[in-house]
Amino acid sequence: MRYRPFGSTGLLISELVFGGGAVGGILIRADDDTRREAIRRALAGGVNWIDTAASYGDGRSEEALGWLLREVEESPYVSTKFTIDPGRREDIGGQLERSLHASLERLQRDRVDLLQLHNPVMPETGRRSLGVAEILGSGGVADSLDRMVEQGLTGHVGFTALGDPGACRQVIESGRFASAQVYHNLLNPSAGRAMPPGWSGFDFENLIESCAERGMAVLNIRVLAAGVIATDRRHGREGGLFPGADVETDERRTAAVFAELKDRYGTRAQTAIRYALANQPVSGVLVGIAELEQVDEALGAVELGPLPEDALTLLDTLYAGDFGLTDG
Repeated sequence: MRYRPFGSTGLLISELVFGGGAVGGILIRADDDTRREAIRRALAGGVNWIDTAASYGDGRSEEALGWLLREVEESPYVSTKFTIDPGRREDIGGQLERSLHASLERLQRDRVDLLQLHNPVMPETGRRSLGVAEILGSGGVADSLDRMVEQGLTGHVGFTALGDPGACRQVIESGRFASAQVYHNLLNPSAGRAMPPGWSGFDFENLIESCAERGMAVLNIRVLAAGVIATDRRHGREGGLFPGADVETDERRTAAVFAELKDRYGTRAQTAIRYALANQPVSGVLVGIAELEQVDEALGAVELGPLPEDALTLLDTLYAGDFGLTDG
């Protein structure tokens, strides 16, 4: 396992981050022995960061980590997330504090290492999203998070950079957050590079570069596009996280990618993880786990290292031609 700086925090984190979310779901749906073994294999392989959220399995992911981490000698970093109800934004601070205390109780911890806003970020507040003013304004999310740091309940604060890229950039440039979770993968690399003319996908406008300029850590999310890149089996949780995202388009792009790369760089999942690792500002690649063998597969990808230049050149050609497909 190799380790990278977590932005400007002074922390060094494993290139592979264990994702406790609902898409992989091993912490939510597996039996206790399987969950034990998944955590054991990850920690034995050098993973030192586990990411979860209050909403994952309605708290079941956090509850599982609460007892699982008491059974091991290692003390990995733990991050979790909270969601604000935009309909009660006059109580942002109260919502955040109650959510964090409930998370800490489930996790059986006095503090977390990173606490992250989970709402999409937009110019204005919507039904699920939070506007920049609610995040950065007086009494908003950033001020409330500062109080959680002052109280010793979290070491650092971050947010999920989904929603409107311009609004996300405003939050990044505010300097109020230590990290961002950023959507970035083989099928939509736009958060990690400028896209060529003719790109038909959603454009995350190189948010990873914006983070790097501010010394912010980047946790790479959806590296497997909710599993579409890794396998042709479907689990029903592949929903898109941004406008225009759909499984059929991701499947067509995946087919185009591996028609070029084939299996020269490992399994499909390993190729995707290695692609994310090739973007140096990425602090850690967050991988959701569904089966025990996937822990070994992900650890193997890190051992292989970032994709080499010849693979990246092939992908550049694909992106320049928009995968050779016309997306409708």
